[in-house]
Amino acid sequence: MTVTKILAGGCQCGAVRYRVEGGLDYPHLCHCRMCQKAAGNYFMPLGFSPGDRLTLTRGEASWFQSSDPVRRGFCRDCGTPLFFDTLQSDGVAVTLGSLDEPSAVVPVSNDGVETRVPFFEALAGLAGKAVDRSDLPGGLESIASSNHQHPDHDTAHWPASEAR
Repeated sequence: MTVTKILAGGCQCGAVRYRVEGGLDYPHLCHCRMCQKAAGNYFMPLGFSPGDRLTLTRGEASWFQSSDPVRRGFCRDCGTPLFFDTLQSDGVAVTLGSLDEPSAVVPVSNDGVETRVPFFEALAGLAGKAVDRSDLPGGLESIASSNHQHPDHDTAHWPASEAR
């Protein structure tokens, strides 16, 4: 019996959901300036889904042509970056942070290091602390009780109000 690895993911609001059968190839962190801007972060974690292993299970992505050979897919409702599509390739990369279980895919490389932020290596040494959000009335509970984020699993209906 062959076991096929299946990964699922989607955007923050749940308007776009996808699944990848067979896992992802070459998971990596891209530090190029285009990926930094597209992610709004110091790098973008990506993994490649060859061929037709990627299936949209809800909604459709919107696309931005970031260069002639590359377009980037995102949710038009919440803005979550989801896909990196090199047009001449047979497949598409997904953003690892959009996976329901982002820790299931471990990056194997840092790419685009010529534009990596100079303090990247020091980030792992920063102190860590739990966030209590005491700056908000009601603290973390006010966020948890009003959370509009899609859960990290497929749902029959979303938003939850559609199930009624």
